[in-house]
Amino acid sequence: HAAAGSAGGSSPDRDVRIILKGAPERVLQRCRLSDEVKKTAREAQEALMGQGKRMICLAELRTSLPKSFAFAGSSFEDANFATSGYELSGLFALEDPPKKGVPRAIARLFDAGCRTVMVTGDHPDTAQAIARRIGIVGDVDEEDEAESSTDIEEPEGIRAQFLTITGFAIESQGAPDDVDLPHLAAHPEVAPSVALFWRRCVKHTRVFARVSPMHKRTIVQAYQHFGGHITAMTGDGVNDAPALKEAEVGIAMGIRGTEVAKEAADIVLLDDDLTSVVAGMEQGRLCSENLRKSILYTLCSKVPQALPTFAQLLGVPPALRAAHVLLIDIGTDIWTAIAYACQPAEHSLMATQPRHPKRDRLVTCGMLTFSFAYIGVLQSVMCWAFFLAMPNMLELTEQGKNVVDFSSAEDHDNTAGQTMYYWTLVMGQVGAALATTTTKSSLFTYGVPNMALNVCIVLEIVLSLVLIYYSAFQVPFSTTALPESRLLMGTTASLVIVAFEEVRKFMLRRGETQRRRTSRLSLLQSRENSGVLTQGAAGAVLAGGLRSDSKNSAHGGADVSQGSAATGEDVSTNAASGVGGSSSPVTTAAADGSPASTVLRRLSMRSAHTPAHEGW
Repeated sequence: HAAAGSAGGSSPDRDVRIILKGAPERVLQRCRLSDEVKKTAREAQEALMGQGKRMICLAELRTSLPKSFAFAGSSFEDANFATSGYELSGLFALEDPPKKGVPRAIARLFDAGCRTVMVTGDHPDTAQAIARRIGIVGDVDEEDEAESSTDIEEPEGIRAQFLTITGFAIESQGAPDDVDLPHLAAHPEVAPSVALFWRRCVKHTRVFARVSPMHKRTIVQAYQHFGGHITAMTGDGVNDAPALKEAEVGIAMGIRGTEVAKEAADIVLLDDDLTSVVAGMEQGRLCSENLRKSILYTLCSKVPQALPTFAQLLGVPPALRAAHVLLIDIGTDIWTAIAYACQPAEHSLMATQPRHPKRDRLVTCGMLTFSFAYIGVLQSVMCWAFFLAMPNMLELTEQGKNVVDFSSAEDHDNTAGQTMYYWTLVMGQVGAALATTTTKSSLFTYGVPNMALNVCIVLEIVLSLVLIYYSAFQVPFSTTALPESRLLMGTTASLVIVAFEEVRKFMLRRGETQRRRTSRLSLLQSRENSGVLTQGAAGAVLAGGLRSDSKNSAHGGADVSQGSAATGEDVSTNAASGVGGSSSPVTTAAADGSPASTVLRRLSMRSAHTPAHEGW
């Protein structure tokens, strides 16, 4: 910016003071400095940027201009006044501390299998310092380091080289002529060096600094097509609209966002807070997980319901009637399955890897195996065992009589066996309901917090007892009263299923603990062998802040224009970023309180899911 002031007098010329404001690396180039002053200024700049502060530099030039002179031009190239030979006035450091809870939110996203990438107009040193402060760069990349250490194709030092990429690098290395990135990803032979650049960026880069708005859509495309990731983009400005549209999930800021960004986005954050993104991601996972559990529970009873029909073809007395099947499906299972919608989240919900929406089915072979070949088999074994243990049932089975040939006593014995089969299956479903409330957590530590599910379990037990012992229902539903010993025998079905599941989940947790320990030991060993100093692991994602009202030219340029004074009204947006455009992407985790562009990518075989948003 330039400010002109007259010193008065009758001279045909007037004394003018031009004030230049902008990014230090651009302003210092226009100053007359001794080597000592230049060194001191750069040392101060690097020290403050290393603390995560944004820097703005001021310089002035006193000159004489005709009274009729009119300032013109919008850049150094077309300005009609002097653009060099300025005197350095000083450096200003600005700091926007991260919002409370941002580091924890980033850590939770990382644990959930998401990686947030910072896209900012700040200086690379400032961006890296902020990224390290909030946990984006540093210890959180241990898993990526482990992956990189096993990649023998990558030369040594590539990861460190690509950790932070600038807009200049994108312009010079990542912008092929007349070829879009989707086509280049499918045909890398068109521009092999550019394809290699973006593959390394997708794998190693955590911070994109000194970028302009035109780069945002390119970065999103790179993660989509070179990494095969599901991406989410956050933004608040008009310039963010193309990137918001390009990403699978576009997230706009509700408070600071423009109407154009909101229209282009899929989601609008009402509070512009990264923790809201994490909470929304957790709620989405909870809905998907509870639906999965409901399906698991519903399918468990299908095997023991179907087997009696096939067994009857082999001469076995009918163990279950159609009325019993309807009672189980309509009278018990349907209400219990609905109650799973109220199931609270497990502690490990946000510590598991996300399901890829395009490749991973909600109902998988593993789920069918669990319901049909595991729980369903356990239920069937106990149902048949207790059915055949009823008086005279073995004899009836050995005789192979048709049900129409049963005597009155034999028909009563068969009814008692059917009642036992029905009661055991009901209790088996109670055990399945308890077992499927958790995926890996122990039921003894997780508890039974879902009151809706608890009520449904109690009601289905009460309904079964009414059908068994209330005489008015015995004839229409083919039931008969069972002795207390038989009732207790059938109840053990739920205990057996819960016990089997507790052992299985314990083995799962133990195996995961051993794998994590082995993985960490391998990583530490590899670092020790390579002489790399290690620190403790922590979860993290990347995010960054690009100021929304920047008026500087791209890549850290300084503006020179006429004005009354060099004020700091837009220093927070362009002093350190120096990026053109009127807005920027935002992440719920802007490291410095500014809107931030973020791209989320999933780790290795994981899908991404949540982005980050503004105001760190």
